[in-house]
Amino acid sequence: MTDMPSVRGTLTADRPLGDLTWMRVGGPADWLFQPADHDDLADFLSALPADVPVFTMGVGSNLIVRDGGMRGVVIRMGRGFNGITIEEGGVVRAGAAALDSFVARKAADAGLDLTFLRTIPGTIGGAVAMNAGCYGQYVADRLIEVTVITRMGERQVIAAKGLGLAYRQSALPDGAVVVEAVFNAPAAAPEDLHATMDAQLKKRDETQPSKDRTAGSTFRNPAGFSSTGKADDVHDLKAWKLIDDAGMRGATLGGAIMNPKHANFLTNAGGASAADLEGLGERVRKAVYDASGITLEWEIKRVGEPIVTS
Repeated sequence: MTDMPSVRGTLTADRPLGDLTWMRVGGPADWLFQPADHDDLADFLSALPADVPVFTMGVGSNLIVRDGGMRGVVIRMGRGFNGITIEEGGVVRAGAAALDSFVARKAADAGLDLTFLRTIPGTIGGAVAMNAGCYGQYVADRLIEVTVITRMGERQVIAAKGLGLAYRQSALPDGAVVVEAVFNAPAAAPEDLHATMDAQLKKRDETQPSKDRTAGSTFRNPAGFSSTGKADDVHDLKAWKLIDDAGMRGATLGGAIMNPKHANFLTNAGGASAADLEGLGERVRKAVYDASGITLEWEIKRVGEPIVTS
């Protein structure tokens, strides 16, 4: 595949993806496209043959790219998509490449409460696609609308109610790329919001391996909701508890480990391949099913192709 549309951004052939993911694993993409702005992305998609696969990634915080890499085009948005603006009436407009934590902090500076985003790894585009949330709040609770560019290069504005937002999922149109999201945030004192976020960060660092090479929570909670952070939070159907009960905390495969600090954090402990990580995850799923009859669903996205050995 050599005849690609002309771009104003950066289009790189055979680009390794491991250094672009938090897990630091993964083979090359046939092409990596970093668009300059919305128009560059729209023009590229409209000119790209319809049979060429397209995948959009953020900062790789919730992603395992398999060792054989990815066919087609991987789109990674940067500076032209990371703006954050505060508008009248408690409205926060954020580009898809804006980090969730940055959006929370800028909103707090303006006295607007999007504090639940502070400890969510990744970007706004991914947060919308996954209906990310924690401490009892989700993107669905604050989202007004998103702007997407379709696989045909057309711009569409979609109201939140049209996205089918549910626990860790959305119903974005096939091939659509989120480029911007608009939130409605309640007002509060900036100092109180920053204090809340500081407390959230402290609790996260005490309970999660935030300094290790992970991709966030590995499996969805069968309970169907995130931890609320409240004293009455229940853990019976939390993924970490099921993994613990199945004896898989600390389990290893190659350079992969289920983190001893938090059993639902699959971790590259050093030199892991994507096959190690995904293989260990599948062993955990089997152990949990054998112990409880519950099938854990992956929260981490696994994409691309494995290396085929003869």
